Parts: sequence; C-alpha cells; structure tokens
Amino acid sequence: MLLIRKNKLRIGHLSTAYHANFVLMGNKDLNHEFNKDIRWKMFGTGPSMVKAFQDNKLDIGYMGLPPAIIGIDNEVPIKCVAGGHVEGTILVANKAYKSMAQLNNNLSDVLSQFKGCAIGVPSKGSIHEVILNFYLKKYSLVEDIEVKHYKQAEFIATDMQKEILGGGVGTPALAVFSSTIFDSHLIIPPEFLWKDNPSYGIFFHESMIENEPETVLKFLHHNKEASLILRETPSKAANIISKTFEILTERYVSEVLKISPKYCIALSERYIKSTMEFVRTLKELGYIKKELRNDDIFDLMFVQEVHPEPEHYSK
Repeated sequence: MLLIRKNKLRIGHLSTAYHANFVLMGNKDLNHEFNKDIRWKMFGTGPSMVKAFQDNKLDIGYMGLPPAIIGIDNEVPIKCVAGGHVEGTILVANKAYKSMAQLNNNLSDVLSQFKGCAIGVPSKGSIHEVILNFYLKKYSLVEDIEVKHYKQAEFIATDMQKEILGGGVGTPALAVFSSTIFDSHLIIPPEFLWKDNPSYGIFFHESMIENEPETVLKFLHHNKEASLILRETPSKAANIISKTFEILTERYVSEVLKISPKYCIALSERYIKSTMEFVRTLKELGYIKKELRNDDIFDLMFVQEVHPEPEHYSK
C-alpha cells in the first residue's frame, strides 16, 4: 500500500463552485495548520479523479459517488469518509422546452420532449450520466434520446447554445453558466432527479486513513466549518469562493449556491441508502460487477466523531 508523503497533501476537486474545497482553498493558513504543502488539483470529471487515485497521485478527493463506486469495484483503494452535498443534478435547456412546473411535474413528459435530440452529460460514469440513463431506461427513452459525453461541463452549455444538444444534465453550475451565454432555463430542478442523491462525498486514499488518521479528522473539522458557511452564510461563502476561483463573480457563485442549498458532511442514513440504490443501478446498467456493501464504500468512524449531531441536508 502506498505510503503518504509526509510533507504533501494532494487534493483533487472539480470545477463545481459549491463544493467545500473552494472555501478551504480561501484559507491561507491551511498549509501551516496541517504542516504540509497542500496541492490542489482540478479535474474535469469524477472518473478522471478516480484514475488519479488509482495511479497514487491523490490523497483526498471531492467527487460524486457513482464514479468512486466504479473505481472501488475495480480495486481503487479509496473510501468515502464524509458527505458534502445531496441533490446536485439538474437538466437545463432553452426556452423552447417546457419545465417540470409547466408539465405538472411529470418527469416522463419532460424527458419525452427531447426525443430525436441529444442530451449532454459529463463523462461516462459521472453521477449525472448515471441518473440520466436510469430515467431514460425507466421511461423507455433509451432508443429515442442520444446521450453525449463531455470532458468538461462548460462544453455542454456551448453545444446547447449552438443547438447541437437539446439539453444538458449536470450540476447547478451548468444551469447558471448556460444562462450567461444563451436564453436557457431550468427544466428539471435537483429535487426531482433522484431524491437524496449523493452529489459528492469526501474520499481518502486507504493508506492515508491507515497511516494518518489525525489528518483525516482535522480535515473533516475544516470541511464541517466550510459546510456551515455554505449553508448558513451563503453571501460570505460566495465572497470567499469568488476570490478563490477568480474567473467567477460573487453574483455568479451566489446564484449557483441558491439552486440546491443542501450542504453537510454527515453520512446520513438517507445519504447511504441513496448510495446503495446507486450500487444496484450501476450493476443493472453494467457499470460494475460486484455486489458492493456499505463498508466497501464508506468508513464512518471519522465523520461520526466530527459530526455526531443530526444531518443538515434537510432544513
């Protein structure tokens, strides 16, 4: 098993503006507090982050559960030690398409509008792609709607603008970014696409869990504080994130944070139950081969110590 280099902490994250890593990245004292050279690396998708873990290039990662589950099925030595957010998948399109509210919250009717078109998603195995394929299969739309994969979510928006795609499935950030470049609107809000779905969790390389448990605990304490800021003082969070992620304005980040404000580090019963439903779906769709159990995916010891109180995903 890989031994963690004592003087470095290699952390992977996505461009998703509402993940707690962007609040932590705004803490200039973090290197000193951990007595490590903290190296943040952005990835286009969760599957690419899993590959970095597999190649022993990461110690910690923020990502959706499905790509991590696929990695665990392929013997990538990672465990989810904390949550982060739930219900972070949306569908966006131009104003020619009707929203859930306009179609009486009928998900089948909403998706049927895209027959003969393509819907863009992040790469194969991402949480958004798995959710979309689940519903296309459920409503017998697999043959009618093409699913097109992208290495970066921003390209989904530009292809919707060019009318190469009918719609796009991704994070709340995709909805906000799309609205800045063309006349788009939110077709399916996050609460309608897989209730309590584990939008992202915090993963650690197993060698770090084994060799540096005190670092795991300290890191979760910082994430708990970051989640509190995201949840209770979103204007403060938007200010920090816009300074950390300089290409984003404070107003832009505020709009992203509003869409699905369900931030917490707890691994709640509902979070875990939803994850295990993903395991069954991933196996049915052919993404994984094994019947993974809870303890194959999660290590609950650390978060139960850091966050013993009830979860904060539901208000």
